[in-house]
Amino acid sequence: MERERRYPSDLTDEQRDLVEPMLPLIKSPGPIPEHPRRAMVDAILYVVRSGCSWRQLPVDFPPWQIVYWQFQQWRNARSPNGFLKSYASSFGWARAARRSRRSA
Repeated sequence: MERERRYPSDLTDEQRDLVEPMLPLIKSPGPIPEHPRRAMVDAILYVVRSGCSWRQLPVDFPPWQIVYWQFQQWRNARSPNGFLKSYASSFGWARAARRSRRSA
């Protein structure tokens, strides 16, 4: 389900097209994710760019606990393409990783 409200930190369609293939694949068999990956990425970028804590995510994003868990999964993933390492500097995820240890 698409969010109605958009934030300046949200990915553009062009950015999403670049990022989507780099996200680790969803493992099957397993549950189908309840929240779209784009919403998860947008929520992480909101935390990074706004400087808020995970618990202060606006309500139109997925619940902060789920976003934080997904961030930890992607951060800890040892994917061959190194998704987070490749884009940490361009999206500011390195700051989120450092802050996640303090604000969760």
